[in-house]
Amino acid sequence: MRTILYLLQKEFRQIFRNRSMLPMIFGVPLVQMLVLVFAANFDLKKIDMTVIDQDHSTASQQLITTFQGIPFYQVNQTLSDKATADEILLTGKADMVLMIPADFEKNLVRENSTDLQLIVNAIDGNSAQLVYAYSSRILHAVHRQLIIDLAGPTIVKPDYRIDLTENYWYNNKLDYKWYMAPGILAILVTIIGMFMSGMNLVREKEMGTIEQLNVTPLKKYHFIVGKLVPFWLIALFDLAFGLVIARIVFHLPMVGSPFLLFGLAGIYLISVLGLGLFISTISDTQQQVMFISFFFMMIFILMGGIFTPVESMPQWAQQANRLNPIFYFMKIMRNIILKGSGFTDLLEEFFSLLTLGLLFLGLAMSKYRKTN
Repeated sequence: MRTILYLLQKEFRQIFRNRSMLPMIFGVPLVQMLVLVFAANFDLKKIDMTVIDQDHSTASQQLITTFQGIPFYQVNQTLSDKATADEILLTGKADMVLMIPADFEKNLVRENSTDLQLIVNAIDGNSAQLVYAYSSRILHAVHRQLIIDLAGPTIVKPDYRIDLTENYWYNNKLDYKWYMAPGILAILVTIIGMFMSGMNLVREKEMGTIEQLNVTPLKKYHFIVGKLVPFWLIALFDLAFGLVIARIVFHLPMVGSPFLLFGLAGIYLISVLGLGLFISTISDTQQQVMFISFFFMMIFILMGGIFTPVESMPQWAQQANRLNPIFYFMKIMRNIILKGSGFTDLLEEFFSLLTLGLLFLGLAMSKYRKTN
């Protein structure tokens, strides 16, 4: 035990003597939380809209006015030429074009129905789906109101009435920052655990100090623990630091137990640190560590459910995620912070992370060669 304590003392001194470490420990959490949470936002704040009105009736004007009254719809221009719709979308001057045909109001009065064309720029598929969904709901509501105004309420009066009340659980204001902040924190902890731990060991290889440690009476597990524990503590500190920033800036709630969150985060870090140490044992330079770590982090992050739902991925990708520690940690972060899940709700994630941690740590220990 005394040997490990001396080794930890040596590691902490070495870490804080490195001038690039302190900006990583304190600067990265601050920048990620204050920049990425705002930048990684899929909410639609502004929809540029062009209307081609060939009817010029009271009904068409009422439809246009309805869109103009909605804050995130920006009706830039109202035209009459149908041929300009394609040009407007191609030049990027609008996100959507609403085409109101001639006899729009006449068909509503005579047949209680009419045709409209909604053209949406679908280069960004996610935004296009949201634009179409929002616009469709608005058009249905305006259509019903126009029939009432033009043809009278008796035509559309139902025999019964159903009132719907919407209630969103865990994030009732649909604040996207509450959704993204736990994901950015997961990325932060992963970077500290995988990247910095691997770089620290390879740096000793490049400086030659690793050979001095190899000829000492240190056991292999002494060395691994000495390399793992400092960054384990630093990553937990950065997690706490990020949670404080999220609480102050974004008013992110902590519905569940913080002790459970940090306990499971500690298990998660064992797997991430083990993988980082394994990468460092098979690398000879810091550049190699950077490339290999970046490769794994990109796959883990993009498939971990931080930006896109895992349920929408192909079945083979969902099965491959069983080897992705971020996939489990992402569920832990959001479920504890936003839903207040308990330990029994996260047993699968706990055992999966524990298994991956022992696997990666075992690979790191078996690959490391120490000569006494």
